[in-house]
Amino acid sequence: VKYFKLTTDVSMKEIEEIKKALKEGENPRNLKVRLAKELVTLYHTADSAAAAEKEFIEMFSNKGTPDEIESKSLGKARWNIVDLITKAGMVESKSEGRRIVEGGGVKVDGEKIESIDSEINISEEKLIQVGKRKFLKAHE
Repeated sequence: VKYFKLTTDVSMKEIEEIKKALKEGENPRNLKVRLAKELVTLYHTADSAAAAEKEFIEMFSNKGTPDEIESKSLGKARWNIVDLITKAGMVESKSEGRRIVEGGGVKVDGEKIESIDSEINISEEKLIQVGKRKFLKAHE
């Protein structure tokens, strides 16, 4: 509520309605989305805000992929999964990479990688996902 007051042009009447909604059990995530949309509209445009909201919903609510994903050439076709995500800069170290793979947090073309010994062939571009938010199109 404080950030609606300090950073947006939302009327005090609407802010009181937001307070009431929170007290009545409204999911705070919904209000955070509204706050984000208000801020993007204020500093950019309403169209930019709508596009950002759509991408947020697609990525986090529908577990989709972002519209724009970096593509990176990694120089060779066959990689161990841990080496691949480390070389691509998706993890800070091989030990972090092993931990994330073992925890089920790595997907290649939408399929979960189960083993740190998995070999990946990127002679044709593959979509690599680490965690919920890191995406990369990797190729030779």
